[in-house]
Amino acid sequence: LPMINGESGGAASLLSKVVIQDAGAWLTNYSEYTWMLLAPVAGFLGAIMTMILTLVQRPGLAFISSSIAISGTILTAGFSMFPFIMPSSIDPKSSLTLWDATSSHHTLTLMFWAVVIFLPIIIVYTSWVYRVMRGKVTEQQIDENSHSVY
Repeated sequence: LPMINGESGGAASLLSKVVIQDAGAWLTNYSEYTWMLLAPVAGFLGAIMTMILTLVQRPGLAFISSSIAISGTILTAGFSMFPFIMPSSIDPKSSLTLWDATSSHHTLTLMFWAVVIFLPIIIVYTSWVYRVMRGKVTEQQIDENSHSVY
């Protein structure tokens, strides 16, 4: 597992972590955290159910089961690789881990307040644009307003 320099919360250095290479290590998370096995099971069962539901003409349920299959597949890759995001085969110590990819507490706080301020503005603006632009545009409206529609 990666290590952070000095005390917890200290500045992280990409090259100061300890990475151990071991055969079959990608499966270690599944033995330590057995609940993670739900992801590959969901991937396989979702795919099987999608095929069955497609054959019996149930497209709505097939869509839901295919979503479960895709989610299970993506989670399986994430759980298997955790904590690595981009493992390096040349120098494992240089691999990008989840902790290397996070921002500082200060940056996260700034981003939180930026979202608190700007997200309502974006929602109000988008709602206003949707209200102004709502409705169908017909050929007759375009002909009647040929100089002001576009």
